[in-house]
Amino acid sequence: MRDTFEYALLRVVPRVDRGESLNAGVLVYCRQRDYLGSRVHLDVDRLRALDPTADPAAISAALQAAADVCSAAVGAGAAGREALGSRFRWLTAPRSTVVQPGPVHTGLTADPDAEADRLLRLLVLPLEG
Repeated sequence: MRDTFEYALLRVVPRVDRGESLNAGVLVYCRQRDYLGSRVHLDVDRLRALDPTADPAAISAALQAAADVCSAAVGAGAAGREALGSRFRWLTAPRSTVVQPGPVHTGLTADPDAEADRLLRLLVLPLEG
């Protein structure tokens, strides 16, 4: 049986004024499976190509903060204590910071955790070739 899920990319925009971005994570929410998960990967070489002055450690910390909200990790703050749907909506709300959510998309899945892995490989990790 497959259920509806929603997902959004986490994009790194090292210079908001230029608008250039790189995909650095994915958020996956499936209400029927009571699932909210994330996968993050910051490609530092691609980041440096967009902005040699970008701070990879600070950007990695911001990506990890989003992942912590998904998993309700210690230190996730008030957002980490909200219901899963509320957390997903908070994480995908538009913002003009270095880490920005992309638009929300939907699909069907039998395994939202495996879907998060698949989306990371498909949309975030460097292409093999």
